[in-house]
Formats: sequence, C-alpha cells, structure tokens
Amino acid sequence: MAGITLETAQAQLTLYLSAEAKVLSGQSYEIAGRKWTRANLAEIQAGIDLWNNRVKQLTERAAGRGRARTVVVAG
Repeated sequence: MAGITLETAQAQLTLYLSAEAKVLSGQSYEIAGRKWTRANLAEIQAGIDLWNNRVKQLTERAAGRGRARTVVVAG
C-alpha cells in the first residue's frame, strides 16, 4: 500500500460507492431483446470491500493502532 494515503483511499471508496448506487438504480438497458449492462456489480462490490479495508487500515495506522504485536520479556 505504499504511496496510498488515507485521503486517496477514501476518495476511491466514495467513487466505488457512487458507482454501486448508479448500477443499482438501473444502469442497464435492453435493445431488440438483448440486455446490456454498463458495469459489473460484483466487481464494483469487490472494489468497495478492497477500499473499505484500506481506509480502515490507514485510519488505524493514523491513530497509532497498527498491527498488533506481542512482546515477551525474558526474565
């Protein structure tokens, strides 16, 4: 994820959510009995999952809650 900022990830997530809304509101049509769809809902939803996870990870890093680590003190 090098180079991807929280702002970039949030912007991408917003775009994917907008695309999903457009597809769900009927971004398909029929001509002469053949159905055409402009976008693939499954791919859009996979993008939403991907960008939502990146936003969560970057938010946690920004708050200082990165990966969990276990420290064992020998004594």
